[in-house]
Amino acid sequence: MGTLSGGGGKLRVQLHVKSDGGKLSCAMDSLDQGAMGLPCDSARLEGKKLSFAVPSVKGSWTGTLAENGNELDGTWTQGRDMTLNFTRQQGEIAPVPLADLKAVLDRDLAGVLTDDGGVAIGVLQHGARKVFTYGPVKDDSIFEIGSVTKTFTALMLAQMVEQKKVTLDEPVRDLLPAGTVAKPEGAEITLLDLATQHSGLPRLPDNLNPSSMSDPYANYHPEQLYRYLAKHGVAKPANAQFNYSNLGVGLLGQALAERAHTTYPELLKELVTGPLKLAATTVELSPGQRKRFAEGHNAQHEPVKPWTLDALAGAGAIRSTAGDMLTYLEAQLHPERAPETLASAIELCHQLRADVGPNMKIGLNWLFQTGSGNFWHNGATGGYSSYAVFNPKEDFAVIVLFNTTIGPSGSFADTLGQHIAQRLSGQPAVALH
Repeated sequence: MGTLSGGGGKLRVQLHVKSDGGKLSCAMDSLDQGAMGLPCDSARLEGKKLSFAVPSVKGSWTGTLAENGNELDGTWTQGRDMTLNFTRQQGEIAPVPLADLKAVLDRDLAGVLTDDGGVAIGVLQHGARKVFTYGPVKDDSIFEIGSVTKTFTALMLAQMVEQKKVTLDEPVRDLLPAGTVAKPEGAEITLLDLATQHSGLPRLPDNLNPSSMSDPYANYHPEQLYRYLAKHGVAKPANAQFNYSNLGVGLLGQALAERAHTTYPELLKELVTGPLKLAATTVELSPGQRKRFAEGHNAQHEPVKPWTLDALAGAGAIRSTAGDMLTYLEAQLHPERAPETLASAIELCHQLRADVGPNMKIGLNWLFQTGSGNFWHNGATGGYSSYAVFNPKEDFAVIVLFNTTIGPSGSFADTLGQHIAQRLSGQPAVALH
């Protein structure tokens, strides 16, 4: 095992080296990128000097084996030189069963959370489910889930496709009020483009002018969205690449609501939360739910007010509990058990449609790691962060809901979610501190 530092982050690298009759072979895993079994080439051990190349990533390593045989110190070259030292692992790491996970997490999280840091963790493994909480939150506490909302919006789209109310290749322009935006001369943005982040739209519209940064989307309504579209247009750029856009998925949610002649919150209830019986998953909280709403915190651990989204609700407006999110992820793991048209709609969401980057693809808003087999999405608002992951092959799912937004060193919810998934898979787990 080794850690490669560079580019503002760290990546854990695992090296497998074998000798068969004097012939050396090796493979490399980039654990945090989900890139497993990258084959080596030209592996040589001459005395204590080891070297190999990894053609698939255009990289190579050279270094020296320590006298005790347990350390490899050397340099990884991939455009530039970076230090990459390895330490021999003692045996295989076993997957952690759900029955033992609480004790493991108690140890892993010891001393990690601040006094106001509250996290709810839901885990599903081979049909068994548990919710663990740490800090000032409870099993039924409600959190903003941020951009994990986008997976719900994708499922709403898939439901309407299965119900023959829309098609994936339908131009989004056709769902908006007549005269909202002119038809472009060439290719135009479709519903599929919005759900795969290949629309070419920017992350946010340029007429988003918050009256308060504590609730930046509160005064952005359909009128402002349609005014932006009338100016920007809906032409699809040639060879549009993956470009993460809150505007794009927010537009998708608004367009679906227009086609259904209702609001996004009502359509969410009709198509997803109602059929799955997700009573605590909603955009607008009831008086009773407000009492269970965990207080959010900014990166400085100061209390902040909740966010309000209207025209862009489909990008990040949903609130939920760990228990409800486990039910939602269980449907993702086993769509055949879902009611009505949800089964085929969920399967439609999982069909991989485009590349995102190395070892990463996208279905309908669900991201997929080709190495690990994990489907995932994360989220954040001004006072909360979240991470959802499920793996159909290994039959597990994890949801992490945290009452604090992303900090200067990144998302703790992401790190914790990845850590738990690695524990369940029997992989070396990323450090939480």
